[in-house]
Amino acid sequence: MRAYRELFEVPGAKGFVLAGFIGRMPMSMLGLGVVLLISAITGSYATAGAVAAIVSLSFAVSAPLSGRLADRFGQRRVLVPMILLHGAGLSAMMLCAKVGAPVWTLFLTGVVTGGAAVSLTSMVRARWAHVLQGSPRLHTAFSFESVVDEVVFVGGPALITGLATLVDPYAGLILTLVLTLGGTLAFAFMRRTEPPVRTEGRAKGSPITIPGVALLSVVFLAMGSVFGSVDLITVAFAEEEGAKGLAGLLLGAFAAGSMVSGLWYGARRWQVPLQTRYIRALGLFAVGLTPILFIDELWLMGAYLFVAGFAISPTIISGYALIERLVPSHMLTEGMAWVSTAVGFGVAIGAWAGGRLTDMYGAQNAYAFAFLCGVLAIVVGLGGSVLLRERPALGDSAHD
Repeated sequence: MRAYRELFEVPGAKGFVLAGFIGRMPMSMLGLGVVLLISAITGSYATAGAVAAIVSLSFAVSAPLSGRLADRFGQRRVLVPMILLHGAGLSAMMLCAKVGAPVWTLFLTGVVTGGAAVSLTSMVRARWAHVLQGSPRLHTAFSFESVVDEVVFVGGPALITGLATLVDPYAGLILTLVLTLGGTLAFAFMRRTEPPVRTEGRAKGSPITIPGVALLSVVFLAMGSVFGSVDLITVAFAEEEGAKGLAGLLLGAFAAGSMVSGLWYGARRWQVPLQTRYIRALGLFAVGLTPILFIDELWLMGAYLFVAGFAISPTIISGYALIERLVPSHMLTEGMAWVSTAVGFGVAIGAWAGGRLTDMYGAQNAYAFAFLCGVLAIVVGLGGSVLLRERPALGDSAHD
């Protein structure tokens, strides 16, 4: 753990890491909370999946814009108004559900909720890139943040599922709202570690026009489809097995496997080239999804989801590291936000398709969609891997 302890010797790191953790906790809770609430009200996973999809889709559209604005005007000036609008949208959605408003109001408030959500994940990583300035510790920092993401995905689903099924369908989303506002506002006002606004060398265009970034975005789109579909299908699978309240634990097992591998991956000093690590992790990700096609027992599904999660963190860590290499420093937040956008689009597709397929064919058969998305990720990543071998915009010696 020495490598991780050294990170917190950086002035200000403890503060923005803690605030970022609290503010990011809802990223594993929002979509699942919407599914649990809307399915409880309407009795339809297709409707619940569609509303969750519109939230994710709206976030995916707005994330690069918020990232670009943060690069140009600073994180605080962007985070504060957006997160307040996000809170208003989520509150309005819950109110519409409570009073039995027409279904279209859920979609309308979902657009506001998702569109005003912020990519705190990319902003935290942009802060690490700023405070470490190309240090070899940046690999460990990105690994640590992926582990934090997985801690969020271990605890978040279990927490919100328990609140929504055992307390009240609204309880989980209320907690989501409190954590989002508290963590993000605290993060926004930590000015000491905020990346400076850089005007020198600013070029027109967007990071998505960089071929390697475009390739990574497509791969993360496929991975997001896995995450979105597995989230929804697993809730339905647990319900079919008569234990809907355990759905969060199953999804937590998926994230726990990723958390374990992320800790191991980040503590190592790698000699294998970064793009090679990325492709290998993608291959393991696709292979690891195969067993879920054949499992029909609850406890066995939890065990295999844990194993399938092993490849998630190494893939995400190396993907963000490649983005940091390929994107100029003055566009870094936007570049990393494109990962969030790709995953958001994927989650939207996965939630919609998972809901439709679950209603039509049952949860067990619907898992085939997640497997095919995993296969698509490795096919695209391997086929375009040459695009990841470009020299970085910044020094490249720090990351291998």
